[in-house]
Amino acid sequence: MAQSSVRGEGARPRVPRAGELGWDDSMYDEGGRSVRTAEDGRARQDGDDGAHPADGTEPLDPRGRGPDGGDDGRHGTKDRPRRRRRILRWSAMVLSVLILGTAGAGYLYYRHLNSNLKQGDLNIGDAKDRAAKTKPNAAGQTPLNILLIGSDARNSTENQKLGGAKDTFDTPPRADVQMLLHLSADRTNMSVVSMPRDTLLRIPNCTDPKTGKTYAASTSLTMTNDSLGRGGPGCTVATWEKTTDIHIDHFIMVDFAGVVSMADAIGGVPVCVDANIYSHTSTGHGSGLKLEKGTTSVKGKQALQWLRTRYGFEDGSDIGRTKAQHQYMNSMVRQLRENATLSNPDKLRNLAETATSALTVDRGLGSVTKLYDLSKELKKVPTNRITMTTMPWVYSSDGNRVLPKPTDADKVWRLLREDIALDGKDKKKPAGKTTSDPAAADDRIAVQVQNGTRTDVLAPVPGRASAVSALLVGKGFTQSKADPSTVTTEATTVIRYPSADLEGDALRVAKALGMSTHAVEKSADVSGVTLIVGADWRDGTTYKAPAEDDSTPESAKLDKGADTGACMHVDPNYTWS
Repeated sequence: MAQSSVRGEGARPRVPRAGELGWDDSMYDEGGRSVRTAEDGRARQDGDDGAHPADGTEPLDPRGRGPDGGDDGRHGTKDRPRRRRRILRWSAMVLSVLILGTAGAGYLYYRHLNSNLKQGDLNIGDAKDRAAKTKPNAAGQTPLNILLIGSDARNSTENQKLGGAKDTFDTPPRADVQMLLHLSADRTNMSVVSMPRDTLLRIPNCTDPKTGKTYAASTSLTMTNDSLGRGGPGCTVATWEKTTDIHIDHFIMVDFAGVVSMADAIGGVPVCVDANIYSHTSTGHGSGLKLEKGTTSVKGKQALQWLRTRYGFEDGSDIGRTKAQHQYMNSMVRQLRENATLSNPDKLRNLAETATSALTVDRGLGSVTKLYDLSKELKKVPTNRITMTTMPWVYSSDGNRVLPKPTDADKVWRLLREDIALDGKDKKKPAGKTTSDPAAADDRIAVQVQNGTRTDVLAPVPGRASAVSALLVGKGFTQSKADPSTVTTEATTVIRYPSADLEGDALRVAKALGMSTHAVEKSADVSGVTLIVGADWRDGTTYKAPAEDDSTPESAKLDKGADTGACMHVDPNYTWS
């Protein structure tokens, strides 16, 4: 079906019939955190699960970690304290789930709840950096892409109390949780992709719609969470569109406030551990979580302890903490769906009040009615077709930040652009890429050719860029030139272009070489049409396109929404009897 329309704010909301106050079970937290090297598989995330002094002045060890071994969020940068991420790792999905579920009861305080909602511009970047709107499929159905943002804003006493050090009060907020929710055009599946907050990207030019201040595009790689402080969530949206070339239809942003009370309002969330656990170190750090082996329904402070625990789960890394958060979120959405007591108007009112007060949305979602319409679309997806993952990544050269993993991250973005489910269950075959941008004449298309034939075990093929450039000249692309200064690594040959006005030219080059249109991609890393000869074309004058592969890269490890048997493994050093 086509994307549902949303009614105007003045429209009278429909009063749900009995049984229609069901909760949306299709959104839950991925964690969105960076992890360590492949050698040890341990995470490097902000914060730890213990208490910190109010001034955030704990000493760091040589690896930039606090005295308890937890990353203090500064990565060694003393002038940017960031020990303040306790709840953000999961709050975006918590509040999004709750607001989308409670929107069905919007008739209780429709106008009041509307006034709670804060609104902002969807995309405040330059037009040239924006992705083209997604085209409907053959049946006229259009996918939806929603960016979920968790803000670490310290602009209220409550947020500051939850957030940490005093010197962070009222500082520019950061987008420390970023998740792209992709709802398929036919509403049969949903894919959620997180981006670690310390991913290094180039943030585009953004203009604050409130002040008119323009933030120039970053000239060097910058942490993606900085985007929120450059004019608001519309800049975070602009950064995602520039990076992924995926058009984003809406954003939903939340802050710290009200998260703990949600667990109480829900009535508890069942979680499981395979042994008794007590998250407490000899130096007084740890979340304080103390549970018996088996399943326990946690709420309030105990729920917060579960979500903060690192010491005690798995190998003590943030991978374990993220896994625990996943278990909590999956269990919570099932609990919301099954819990009939939530039809109680008082409980729903409490949830709706808290959620809408904590929410900022784009103007296209700026009413409870519109959120309710969106929730109906999301609820069409069965739980067993919900998949979430973290963007494939690699560590930066200093080991303190992450970068999108070449090829794998691009492939994930392509799958979302082409509306291919990450769970691999789609039977449809996407059509080739088309464009409304006409190609120039072959002899007017400037093509830069780079040598990407190097692999982990093979040296680059000498002169390969020059050979393929000469091949293009022979085909009429007389402005083709080799770039001998750039030798890189690409598993498969790819053509990249920087902006929509060169898409037609890039597709024309692909056709001339017999390449799939799926090998043509928009990228901010090139200044013109650029052909990177990959390891799959180390010799010869004829390119043999690889078989189309729409599987999700192995590096994008998938979590399934229907997994009801999850149980956290407890580190033996944190058990009790």
